[in-house]
Amino acid sequence: MTQTSKNYHALVNDKVYRTTIPGASHWSTMIRKGTQLNIKDLNGGANLAMLFFNPYQLDEKYNAPDTLKCQHTFKLTQGHCLYSDMGRIFCSVIEDSFGWHESVCGNSHASHIEKQFGKRDYQTQHNQWLQNGYDSFLVELAKYGLKAQDMAANVNWFSEVSSDDNGNLSLSRQSQAGDNVTLRFEMDTLVVMHTCPHPLSQAAEYPKTPIAITLSQADHVAMNDACMNHCPENQRGFENNALYHFGL
Repeated sequence: MTQTSKNYHALVNDKVYRTTIPGASHWSTMIRKGTQLNIKDLNGGANLAMLFFNPYQLDEKYNAPDTLKCQHTFKLTQGHCLYSDMGRIFCSVIEDSFGWHESVCGNSHASHIEKQFGKRDYQTQHNQWLQNGYDSFLVELAKYGLKAQDMAANVNWFSEVSSDDNGNLSLSRQSQAGDNVTLRFEMDTLVVMHTCPHPLSQAAEYPKTPIAITLSQADHVAMNDACMNHCPENQRGFENNALYHFGL
């Protein structure tokens, strides 16, 4: 687990792991099957971008088109599952106070940040420079031997987008302080994340909003589980996971 800021703090015991990811930072960790991850916007206006990989087969990764298509949705919220490109389920959204999270707009790049907030690079501004999401992901991916070509469409938690009559997307709503989402992991998953601004952000100043992270043991999946029974496709996804874990 990698420290990305002097403001980074962590607390570990035998049942719960808590830490805070500062704004404009990046982090990654492997989350085991049966673990739940709660992410919480501490100050309001956060954006938490996230990618998912199979840690034992890194070319298996999050598939945004299949995730949205098979659940007949444009947004992610409670009851939805996040799929890999092998038809397996990385995790399920079991709690959500915000109600809308997007997975179509991707990452902020250096050009987005410079256009909206001005150019401030590390060479001249040091720790006051303005990071972008794309490069933040690249730093974390490199730790696992992954490169730009391994990147996929990511989830942007706490960011709602809407379209106008011409189909132009805009960032229409972000979370308030205290909003949170809980993900239950259905297989071992490498999770890569950053807290850089959403690519459609129109904020007057570069947002540096921290995210609280809590890892704990999830309850077992019951037969009446809302995520598994959200649609027939999700039931098949859980069956694919069961086959993947058969014999373990």
